[in-house]
Amino acid sequence: MIASGGRQWFTAAEIADLALPGMPHTKRKVNERADRENWALAIDEAGVPRARPRKGRGGGLEYHLSLLPDAAKGELVRRGLAFVPANDEDAVSIARQAHGWSWYDMQSDAVKAEATRRASILAMVEAFQVTGMTVTAAVTATSQSEKVGSATIYNWLRLVKGLPQGERLPALAPRRKGGGREAEVDPGAWDQLKGDYLRPEAPTFSSCYWRTVHLYAAPRGITLPSEKTMLRKLEREVDPRFIIAKRKGMDAVKAMVPAQQRTVAHLHAMAMVNIDGHKFDVFVRFPDGKIDRPILVGIQDIYSRMMLAWRVGDTESALLTRLAFADLMKRHGIPKHCVMDNGRAFASKWISGGLKNRFRFKIREEEPLGLLPSLGIGVTWTLPYSGQSKPIERAWRDVADMIAKDPRCAGAWSGNHVDNKPENYRDTAVPLDHFLTIVEQGMLIHNERTGRQTETTRGGSFAETFAESYACSPIGRATEEHLRLGLLTGEQIKADRKSGFVKIADNRYWTPALSMYAGQLLTVRFDPDDLSLPVHVYDNGGHFLCTAERWEASRFDDMASAKRTAKLRGDMRKAVRKAGEIERLLTAEQVAAQMRMEQQATQVPEPAVIRPTRHRGSAALKTVSEAAPATSHDQFMGQLSTAIGRLKLVD
Repeated sequence: MIASGGRQWFTAAEIADLALPGMPHTKRKVNERADRENWALAIDEAGVPRARPRKGRGGGLEYHLSLLPDAAKGELVRRGLAFVPANDEDAVSIARQAHGWSWYDMQSDAVKAEATRRASILAMVEAFQVTGMTVTAAVTATSQSEKVGSATIYNWLRLVKGLPQGERLPALAPRRKGGGREAEVDPGAWDQLKGDYLRPEAPTFSSCYWRTVHLYAAPRGITLPSEKTMLRKLEREVDPRFIIAKRKGMDAVKAMVPAQQRTVAHLHAMAMVNIDGHKFDVFVRFPDGKIDRPILVGIQDIYSRMMLAWRVGDTESALLTRLAFADLMKRHGIPKHCVMDNGRAFASKWISGGLKNRFRFKIREEEPLGLLPSLGIGVTWTLPYSGQSKPIERAWRDVADMIAKDPRCAGAWSGNHVDNKPENYRDTAVPLDHFLTIVEQGMLIHNERTGRQTETTRGGSFAETFAESYACSPIGRATEEHLRLGLLTGEQIKADRKSGFVKIADNRYWTPALSMYAGQLLTVRFDPDDLSLPVHVYDNGGHFLCTAERWEASRFDDMASAKRTAKLRGDMRKAVRKAGEIERLLTAEQVAAQMRMEQQATQVPEPAVIRPTRHRGSAALKTVSEAAPATSHDQFMGQLSTAIGRLKLVD
């Protein structure tokens, strides 16, 4: 059998094996025909022989395919066995090629497929010509074989005349044109249609077209093109991104930009954490008898995706957040950075007070530092409703499956959507202590489960990845001072203007050192869970001042408390006297003796302009020259004695 591939020379045995039309099917008969037609002596127009000795064992002759009848040549071309030499002509300039191919690349697959089909038909014509057929015969044979009109093939040949074979596709691609000029559309009707279609309710184009035609155009005597024409006009003239924005919202437009790919290869354990809240789809009975869906506030390590700490409560609050951070610091240390949203629980002044970019609540210059700034933890705020910014959002899927759908929560699962409620909806409620046990076990499974395919786990578990990095990373450890500074709530309180005590929820706290800060605005850190504990007092600069005990109210007849108060007052007086001794103040006489009046009185110059005094009317004052002479001192004293004597007589 002949090997596949384009060729021009064939032996008698190969021609017989191919069973070509118009040729014998045996080697002997092919040789007889070659002898009868003198194939061995045939030459072409250039005098080149059309028969040549066969190379290889056995010898014999090979015959050029031009000696075969047209039917046999066509069959060889159709089978891809006849060799067609490539056309190396470069008749087109580079600019024309670039223009043609740029247009071709913008066309549809259907147009490109048609161009390829036409090129293959012209290649068949040329293959026939190579075999010795005339152009007319080659076109006719191709027309009959491919069921294409001869005139069409001649038109295609004119399109590619002078073009290299590799540059024919743009020329052969169909360039179908529209049916004429663009249909005219009334501007008012066009605006009506666009305004109706580009709405958040996203009506169908057919309904909008119907309303525009029958309720707007018809009453005004306006005729509109067909629905398809109007739809094509909309797709052609209106930016598709604008259509999506008006009908589906800006979130859909945001999805048109590929999501940001983030890598954590540069991080390590505890380098960055993120915190978020998750509301369970489980009804839980709290100790006070209330049945509600609890909230979990969790903190996750971004590098390993391990859940580091969590707290469960009835609402997402700053207290729950503070307790979760307390667990984190006690177990693993202090992270460098925290990623969170600006919800009320996280943007509270207890947690992030002092940050200038909190974007929630009124920011005051004198507000105390919150938990994170006081411990030097950097904060990055995420965009609202942007789950891609917080990897912990992926963890909630495991939480919803491993915890909320635990068999021990059967009958208490509420469903994750209003239209996805189970048949046993609210049959029971899980007691809080039982549910907390389920949460602890579920978090352990979440962290220890292997087969995690993240950038850092690579088939391991979150806990293994965290432990491996934690062992060789710089970790900030939380000291007692850190916990005192960061885990206690900070409030701005004005000390009493006389004694300096601070008051929190009807509880007074005082120590002798506070008397030095009476009337000042101080930062008081305390444990809101236990107001009986001492409070820690700082100034506005964050400097620690003192620790104050609670100043409890005593019974009216409690003599011990009275003696304690008297003793404190005595100690206060002693402290004041001691301070006076230390200061060694000068006495008033010493101060007066050292005072010297060397200041000269300022000389007042004569006025440059004298304002005249005028008297008008009958009630005008008399001038100085007309006034009565001044009374002497002796005369005045005599008049005074006479007046006093008269007063005595009256008495």
